[in-house]
Amino acid sequence: MKPMSKMWRRARRSPFKLLRDRRGVAAIEFAMIVPIMLVLFFGTVEFSSAVAVDRKVTLIARTLSDVTSQSISVATTDLSNFFTAGCAIMYPYAGPPPCTQANNPMTAVISELYVDPTTLKARVEWSVGYQGGVAQTVGVPPSGVTVPSALLVSGTYLILSQVGFTYKPAVAYGVMTNAGITLNDVAYTRPRQSQCVWYPTPTSGPIPPCPG
Repeated sequence: MKPMSKMWRRARRSPFKLLRDRRGVAAIEFAMIVPIMLVLFFGTVEFSSAVAVDRKVTLIARTLSDVTSQSISVATTDLSNFFTAGCAIMYPYAGPPPCTQANNPMTAVISELYVDPTTLKARVEWSVGYQGGVAQTVGVPPSGVTVPSALLVSGTYLILSQVGFTYKPAVAYGVMTNAGITLNDVAYTRPRQSQCVWYPTPTSGPIPPCPG
């Protein structure tokens, strides 16, 4: 009878011992919290990188319009060098020059706009695209952008730069889409050395008067 009574007492005490047993609680809590903490960590890293890339897209847009506006005329090689410089700004978030869509998926367009004195609307005088950037159609208002009304001064010219970049996160699962996000920005500057920036540079003779 004694062995049976001992077994009975042990059986009665087992649920209470189980409730008081705290062994393994830390491991269980760790297993529950780690996935959430990893998503928060990688999410913070990826979104911080995306914000940094977005700032570089803005910097490239401003750089392209700025360097173009400092010229009296530009040739195709000049614009190619400007685009290459913009591509280099994106490093180390994308591969260094020579840039390709594979190592640096940046697209860009540089255009010159003329504000019609009669309608006070901007129209495209010339436009050049880079790495898939679609050039604006000459002779019509620029598409995809709205020129600020403060810049629509009668008979003046504007250099417009448009930059796009597809940011793809290194760790997308649970953080961002695998396709990434497309970041875009535009910038406007006035020609500095002359009334307009002529493109392409004439092969001979003086620079013609600005079209209007």
